[in-house]
Amino acid sequence: MNNKSEILFEKSKMFMPGGVNSPVRAFRAVHRNPLFIDRANGAKIYDIDDNEYIDYVCSWGPGILGHADSRVIEAVKRACDKGLTFGAPTENEYILVELVNELMPSMEMIRLVNSGTEAVMSAIRAARGFTGRDKIVKFRGCYHGHSDGLLVKAGSGALTQSIPDSLGVPADYSKNTLVAEYNNNASVEKLFDMYGEDIAAIIVEPVAANMGVVLPDKEFLKDLRRIVDKYKSLLIFDEVITGFRLSLGGAQEYFGVRPDITTLGKIVGGGMPLAAYGGRRDVMDMIAPLGGVYQAGTLSGNPIATTAGIETLKILKEEKGIYKKINDNAVKIKNAVESTFGNSVCVNQIGSLISVFFTEKRVTDYETAISSDTEKYADYFNYMLDKGIYLAPSQFEAMFISAVHSDEDIEKTCAAIKNYKA
Repeated sequence: MNNKSEILFEKSKMFMPGGVNSPVRAFRAVHRNPLFIDRANGAKIYDIDDNEYIDYVCSWGPGILGHADSRVIEAVKRACDKGLTFGAPTENEYILVELVNELMPSMEMIRLVNSGTEAVMSAIRAARGFTGRDKIVKFRGCYHGHSDGLLVKAGSGALTQSIPDSLGVPADYSKNTLVAEYNNNASVEKLFDMYGEDIAAIIVEPVAANMGVVLPDKEFLKDLRRIVDKYKSLLIFDEVITGFRLSLGGAQEYFGVRPDITTLGKIVGGGMPLAAYGGRRDVMDMIAPLGGVYQAGTLSGNPIATTAGIETLKILKEEKGIYKKINDNAVKIKNAVESTFGNSVCVNQIGSLISVFFTEKRVTDYETAISSDTEKYADYFNYMLDKGIYLAPSQFEAMFISAVHSDEDIEKTCAAIKNYKA
């Protein structure tokens, strides 16, 4: 029963657009009202009606250690006792950025911010300031936050609601955003042939995860590196999702491609609101107070969020077996889906990221992603939720495996999948 969630949702709609603070939480794509979560621990979440679910949303990615890891919680409590925010430098800021630099050496200099959107917006401003150029290239179906210039053929919630572009964005804001096709280097080459001298940067999710999980073809990322070098542009990896999830060094370590600028979010804050952007020293020297690219933030690098980030990254660094465990569990779930649905689905999986597309096509880009039958996904989502398994309420979001999903959790999930009947 979800009586309390239903009542609270009706009340919330009076004061919040759609009753939620982020569109995908509304559950509209799966034709039901959202659950209101009361608490979480490990791999489980509990709604306000006290229903228990195995959680594969993991707060949309940050929860690689699961919920309420005692080491992180205790460190955060100690930090709270000292004060919540100072608006002044703290030692924790240095400790965190030094740790990030150790794990991602391409981030030679780093600026801490509060959200992935802010990190990406600031990274693009830095790229434009450094190159003196205005245009950027992004990929159809990739989502880089909700700043005006990037809500062009966006993914994630925008795809779910069939709104590829947002209202309220002036044409002048998006005219310098050029859109290429993911995994299609010819489309990138064509844009550079036309506008190469005006393009400041390419921004890409090295593994697309906002039109569902879409893996890069073997040479895709390497070719992007080659193209930007040829035209003296910059390569920005949006690792808000993949950072510290595919490997300790993120997608850039996993694929062996070094970007000029990287944006991070989610795991870097350990579940708290924190993000970062950073890269080549000469590029980051453009940021105020050193250079003329202005960016600031009252809560940036606040001591509570940096504490959570430090503890999380330390655990990931010290516990070497985490990445193998979460990959192995993801493979088990992938195998269960494929054995149940056969050729009627495409399952994309890399590391602890999974998406199940209800299409017979191999999903490699935006066009093949949207060929998925979203009504079949909605039926699958509702079946799994009724079995106590919490998936993303959108075809175009990732499923996340955490380090604390137990053998029992995985077995229960696979059993539910194998018993599914459309």
